[in-house]
Parts: sequence; C-alpha cells; structure tokens
Amino acid sequence: MVTHYHCRNNQRRELIRTSKGANGQPLLNGIDYLEVSPDQKTLKLHFIHNLSTPSLTEENWVILRNDQAADISITSTSSFANILTLRINHPGDKVGNYKLRLISLQNESPPPEGFDPQLSTVEFSFRADELSEFDCLTTATDTGLQAQIPPIDYLAKDYASFRQLMLDRLNITMPNWRERNPADVGVMLVELLAYAGDRLSYYQDAVATEAYLGKARQRTSIRRHARLLDYPMHDGCNARVWVRLEVSQAGDGQKLLGASKKDLRPGAKLFTKREDKLPKQPTGEEYAGLLNKGVQIFETMHDITLYKSHNQIYFYTWDAEIFYLEAGAIHATLNNENNDLNLQVGDVLIFTQVLGFDSGEPAEADLTQRHVVRLTKVKPYQDPLYQKDLLEISWAAGDALPFHLWITNVVNDTVIKNISVAQGNVVLADHGCTITAELPLVPETGRYRPQLQFGPVTQQGYVQYRRQPFNPKATAKEALIWDMRHILPQIYLKELDPNSHWLPQRDLLNSDSFAREFVVETEDDGSAFLRFGDNESGKQPAPQTQFRVTYRIGNGSSGNVGSAAIQQIEPQFQTWITKVDNPIPAQGGTDPEAIAQVRLYAPQAFRTLKRAVTEDDYGAITKRFPTVREAVATRRWTGSWYTVFITVDREGGQPIDGKFKQKLTDFLEAYRLIGQDVKIDSPIFVGLDIGLKIQVAPDYFNSQVKEALQNTFSNRILPNRQLGFFHPDNLGFAQPVYLSQVITRAMEVAGVVSVTIQRFQRWGQSTADNIKAGKISLNRLEIARVDNDLRTPQNGKIEFEMEGGL
Repeated sequence: MVTHYHCRNNQRRELIRTSKGANGQPLLNGIDYLEVSPDQKTLKLHFIHNLSTPSLTEENWVILRNDQAADISITSTSSFANILTLRINHPGDKVGNYKLRLISLQNESPPPEGFDPQLSTVEFSFRADELSEFDCLTTATDTGLQAQIPPIDYLAKDYASFRQLMLDRLNITMPNWRERNPADVGVMLVELLAYAGDRLSYYQDAVATEAYLGKARQRTSIRRHARLLDYPMHDGCNARVWVRLEVSQAGDGQKLLGASKKDLRPGAKLFTKREDKLPKQPTGEEYAGLLNKGVQIFETMHDITLYKSHNQIYFYTWDAEIFYLEAGAIHATLNNENNDLNLQVGDVLIFTQVLGFDSGEPAEADLTQRHVVRLTKVKPYQDPLYQKDLLEISWAAGDALPFHLWITNVVNDTVIKNISVAQGNVVLADHGCTITAELPLVPETGRYRPQLQFGPVTQQGYVQYRRQPFNPKATAKEALIWDMRHILPQIYLKELDPNSHWLPQRDLLNSDSFAREFVVETEDDGSAFLRFGDNESGKQPAPQTQFRVTYRIGNGSSGNVGSAAIQQIEPQFQTWITKVDNPIPAQGGTDPEAIAQVRLYAPQAFRTLKRAVTEDDYGAITKRFPTVREAVATRRWTGSWYTVFITVDREGGQPIDGKFKQKLTDFLEAYRLIGQDVKIDSPIFVGLDIGLKIQVAPDYFNSQVKEALQNTFSNRILPNRQLGFFHPDNLGFAQPVYLSQVITRAMEVAGVVSVTIQRFQRWGQSTADNIKAGKISLNRLEIARVDNDLRTPQNGKIEFEMEGGL
C-alpha cells in the first residue's frame, strides 16, 4: 500500500492545473503529491505539469523536521515527465512528520522560477507501510480562530428543557429563523425531538433507578433483585376459614363439590353478607360491586358430603351431671342414639359452646370456647346400661383441646345439659373469587407480557413438597398453617388449540425449555403481568397462541373476617343448605410484603442457616420444624461413621413417636452433612420429689387451698389459660428448678401464710444439698418433670402438708 501525501491547499492546486499562458503553456508548476516507497529510501514526487529541462537536482531539495534540517540527505535524483525520483541515504524516523521543500540554488528560501511557492512544500512521514484508522485525505490547516460554541445545558432532562435548549441553539446557528408558531414545520420538528428526548431521558432514569435494590421503586424490580440474593419476596396470601353448613332433609347425603385444579372448577361460593340478587358466576365488575358493598367472597376447597344428622351432635356424659372435656383431651364420646351419624376418619368437627356455662342462656355462651378437630378414629360403641348406640371419636394430639370444654353443669340444683355440642358438615374455604377471561394473541415478534384485567390475584399457601393447598390427612390446625415461601398465585392458563395447560411458578430458574410454566409479577397497585420463558428457562408460547385464563381475585388481610361473618351460599344451593356460618374467625390473610422490609432483609438472606455441620447447626435447624420447642444435638462415633443424635422437646410435651421421627428425619435430609446419619431421641425426663409444708390462714379451708396449690403446680393448662408451674412448655433442657420460684409461686396462692421446705430433690435421691444450693441442676439432655400422678410417681410428684386453716 502506497500513501499519497498532498500539499494542503487543494484550491491552489486546481488553479495551477488550469492556468495557461498566452502561448497555451502552463504559467506555473507545483507539487501534486508525494509517494514513499515500501523500502522508505525512495521518494517519488508527482508534479502537476511535466518538468522542464534542465531538471531539478539534489541541491534543490531539503528535508526538514520540526522546521530544522534533518539528518537525511538526498543522494541522487532522476526525472521522467512529471515524476521526480529522489533517493535518500537512509529511512527517517517513524515517529513524527517530515517536510520536503523545493528551494532555489541562489536563495534557499524561495522556490526556483516557474514553481508556485504554495505548492513547493509537502508534508510526509515514513509510516507508509502501516495501516491508519484515519482518512488519508489531508485537511486545511487551522486558521487559529476558534469558533464560538453555543452553551449547552447538561441539566436538560424533560420536554420543556429540551425544547428550550434546541431553540437556543437554533438562535445561534440560524439567527434569521425567528418563527415560534406551533404550526411551523421547524417548531414541530423541535417539539417532536424534545418529546423523543423526554422519553429517552425517562427511560435512562428508569433503568438507572431500577438497576439497584436500594433505589428501585417497582415491585417487580425489587422481587428480582431479592431473588438474586436468594430471598423470596412474597405477594401476600389469602385467608382460610372453617365453615359450617346446615342442611335440610332434602340435602341429606348431598355432595357439595369443591375446587378442582384438574378440571379448573371453582368451589362453591360463600358470601359474608346477605344479598337478594347474587350472580351465579361473578365477573370482575360484579365482584368489584360486591366489594363496594362490603361483601367478601370465599370458595370451598374440597368436596364434602352433607348429612342432616351432622348439623348438631351431642356429647354423651355417661349420666354425669357435671362433665367437661379437660384441656389436652384427644377423645370424646358422641350420642348416636338414632344411629344416623355417618362420621368418617378425616371428617372435621367444631366443638362449640352454645349455652352459658353458669346460666344456660344461649346469649351468654362464650364465643371463644370453640375448637376444630380432624377425626383420626371413629369407633361404634354402646352403653351397656341403656343399650344406647354411641360413637367413640379421637383426634390427633396436634388438635388437642386448649381449654376445658364444659358439657353439663349444675347451677342452683338445676342441671344444664348440652352446654357445648359438636357440629359437623364442616368445610374448609378460602378467600377469593374465580373469574375467566381470554388473553390477547401472542404476537409474531416482540415481548409477550399480558396484563390481567382485574386484581389483586389470589395467592394461596401450599404444603411443602406437595402440589396441594393442604394435607387432608393432617390435623385441622395444620390446614391453617403454611410457610410464606410456599405460596403460589391462583391462576391457570389453557391453550385453546391445542388443549394444553400452563402452570404458575414463583420463578423460572428451575424450569426447562419444555416446561409450560409462567410467572405472575404483581405491582403495588394490585395489577398483575404474566411473564413467560425464553425456550431456555421455560417454554416460550408460539405466535398467535390464544390463551384462556382462569384466576382468582381477592387477597390479603381483608379476608380475615370475624366469626359468624359468612352468612350465605350460592343461590343454587340455598334450597337444601339452610344455614351457613363460620364459628371461628378466618385467619392467614397476609398483605404483600413491604418493599422497605425487602430492602432490609434481602441483603442478609445469605446469612440464613441452610446446612447442618456443627451440633448447634442441627439444633437450630430442628427448631424450625413444626411443634418442636427445643432441640439439642450430639455427634457420636458409632463404629464406622458419625451419627448425630438429636434430642427433641415437643410443644405441650407431645410424644416423640415413630411418625414424628420419620417426618423430622425427612425434613433434616436437605440440611444434614453427607456421611453423617441422623437419629431422633426423646429427652431424658428427670422426675422431682418435692414436699412443702403449708401454713394456711385461719379463715381459709385447707381443702380449697390444697386444691389451688395442686392446680398451680400441675402440668396442665389452667381454666384461666395460664400454664401450670410444671407444664412441659415451662421446662427445657438443662433448665434448673429454683427453690425460690417454687416458694414464690406457692405464696401467691390465696390463703397461704408460710411455706416450709421438706423435700427438694430428684426422685429416688435423698439429699439436702439441693436445698442448700437453692436449685436442682440438670444435665444437658435432661428436662425436669412433675406429673404428680400417684400411678407413676417416678415421673415426679409434689406433696403438700397442710396446717392451720379450717
């Protein structure tokens, strides 16, 4: 590649080329351009016109660098036509430029006669063999006069400032244009560009704002940032409630269908207020109208067969005039005198107090004395005295009664019967209303992110590792408990052609390229958008696909309605369902997580313990399991490998049975260290032997004071909902029992004047050291226990020797 080096004055060169004398010969000659040979030792000068004889010699040329003579000399010259070839002694330096100047032999300044002074010097370099990223065309030299640059307002960020900025610049560049009429084409173009700049500026600001967790304002951006930090932001959850239905004879044996995800069938709708005209299938607009009237809609979650005999079921008291089910009870006997009860394992009953405990008046019934149980055993039985048919029912320890449930009582020599009853035909319902719509067609190109017309979308809790909202075999209590990490929106998509279903997910990170799954992204105003995959993480819907969407609306704490709030069912069921109510308030409705809370917690999510390595790790993770109150882990070498023995203390002193051990072991499987087995153990219970000598006040009965002391130091839940001193939830691993606390609690009982310690020791260990120390110390895996049961004294006892009183 050969580079041409021209003289800078192109206009002058053209004038020399075209100027002729009277004889038709050129008036002047000049350098057209210069070529540097690849070996950089030959310079070829091309003149505008042919050279005259005699030709120019090496003395007519000088090579300059920085306007001073360079150390390069011309050794020979030769010419032909308009080309003059100069040979030099050695190549020049590749750094910097050189000048080749034509001079006269008499005077070194001006060029010889017949050559133009402006075209007698050419600037060149010895970098002819190197590629350049710039145009090889030389430009005219700087005149030294700097043009005035109009000031630019770099703070211009909106339409008005952009418009003013462009008008100010046009005043400088086009001073004769003064038009400001909006109808003018120039003003129209300025305003159009200002609008485009305003949109672009907003886009830049929005991207810069949403790019960081600390600055983002949109809920979708916050959720995605938090997910990258392994923090699952939730969008709230709907409420659930146990609803009791009463049926007439026409409804005996009728089956009420609940929600079905397989058929996309909604459950039966329940309403919190009575309305004369209820829509059979409410649309979004009708649902909004009901909300304006204060009506909340619930839908049943499962099928149920209703029986008239289950409307109200009476307990059997075995002829006792004073009878109640103790707190913690998991068994009861029902009167099946007419042999018409159809209770099955898995059915749900609500124990409800319907009469006043000490008056027998329905208006004075305690509304807090209501409890839900799921039956685990139903056994027919018979009273051998009267040959009456009975039903023995049992429920799980997780549904144990939290209070005394009174059945009969005697007030003023009058027996009050059926103070509390069992109510059947109980169905689980949750907040939300199902609607159906069609989404826009998937476009041929571009992003498909359709928006749902109505909101907020219902978010429903799920059982971990299961694709169902509750476990029908678990306790009734567990049906109202879920982890906010296991929440999914209640929405399903169905392609019209072909007939295929799409399911919602919290994210698409674990979705393969064939998974028909999508994500619902909800904003703070309740609006929801659907995001699909890209054929790598989740399948991308094909162009022109038509979706039918079935989703539920209704979410958050608005569904936490009070007891007796639900009063009506869909009109088509009102002919055989005579009454609808919820004896217990709805619960579980949670509002969407606040953005400020996510900003606070998400950066710390990585600190959450997700592996069990040390003994403390195993203990901390085990406490996350439901019903576990405390846990202590011990690593032991078992001959071939290590085994971690986890000693667990359950809430309420529940037993560590085989079923619980298996569930807990499965739970720990995701956390345990490879190569270590896990075994679940029960605590080492230490029975205590305590003897107190009580001085009773003169105006108190010994028997009443002693009964109060026994209740105070029991292991039960007292009628006032307080825990007994030796209740399992008051005692923990290695927790010492202090003598001062025992004396203090005894002195709080009315009628106690003084307390003298007679015994304060472990069961079977006679020693006075504990009295001197003021406490009974326990080891790491031990828990104190005082059942005070004469049949099992080894489980601890406390005795009271009463003095004084009446």
